[in-house]
Amino acid sequence: MRRGDGAAAAPDGAALAERPTSARALGIGADGVAMAAGVRLHYATLGEGPLVLLLHGFPDFWYGWRRQIAALAEAGFRVVAPDLRGYNLSERPARVEDYRRDLLADDVAALVAALGAPRAHVVGHDWGGVIAWHLAVRHPAVIDRLAILNAPHPARMRELLRRPAQATRSWYVAFFQLPALPERLLAAGGRRLLHRTWARMHLAPGAFTDRDHAAYDAAFAGPGAIAAALAYYRALRHTGVRIPAERRRIPHPTLVLWGERDPALVPDNAEGLERWVPDVRVVRVPEAGHWVMADAPEATNRALIDFLGGAPGETPAP
Repeated sequence: MRRGDGAAAAPDGAALAERPTSARALGIGADGVAMAAGVRLHYATLGEGPLVLLLHGFPDFWYGWRRQIAALAEAGFRVVAPDLRGYNLSERPARVEDYRRDLLADDVAALVAALGAPRAHVVGHDWGGVIAWHLAVRHPAVIDRLAILNAPHPARMRELLRRPAQATRSWYVAFFQLPALPERLLAAGGRRLLHRTWARMHLAPGAFTDRDHAAYDAAFAGPGAIAAALAYYRALRHTGVRIPAERRRIPHPTLVLWGERDPALVPDNAEGLERWVPDVRVVRVPEAGHWVMADAPEATNRALIDFLGGAPGETPAP
């Protein structure tokens, strides 16, 4: 596997802290680096206490949790928000097959171990939620409690893709798997296209500021940054849409927090989950869109702190 141009160029947290998209530079906690499943992952961290991992989605990086990190730290948690492989300051493998969901889940399990914790509360949004669902069946012992923000359970999503309402919203999944064309489109549109994408997905006024735009511009400016983010979709053909293990019962106490004005995912994704997740609590946020944690940060923080602040859940054997 060829090393990318992410964390390999700056292998320790002190060096990465000098980058404009580091936690230190953006004024949110400290920076660290850990070896995951064959790649170095950069992460932002703040606080002490039970470990909470915040997994971002597409197109995002650790900064997507900027409104949650301090609140969770103040509530008594050790918060770690990694850049997932290929993103921002983490290492960027060149091969599409290095972005398979099993490897992405392995990264998270290895990160928990590298941080010296037996297990963690895992919170995932969008692709981070997809990884969290997969982690729950691939490495159940590393999860205490699971929180999912606007990320469909794979079995429920498979059902809904048979219906026009969700199928028409999911056009981008196939488009992003096309060779070269998505990169050309994004290159032609430049920053304005990315800005429109982020603005369309954030519904609350002020949810995406000029400062935020500048941070995202910097995070996605590096060589191969867009291709690495798209590789998450392109790797689906290496794993297949169906993963039988994902139909297994998820044993963890689970919170599903759903922004109901999501233009990419129908609200029905948050229904009927008890078939796969018996211990599930669903909280709907009617005024929020896909980035529920940015559109409704106070509601998100209250829901997470209330859920994660309960007695630690017992994780049954896989």
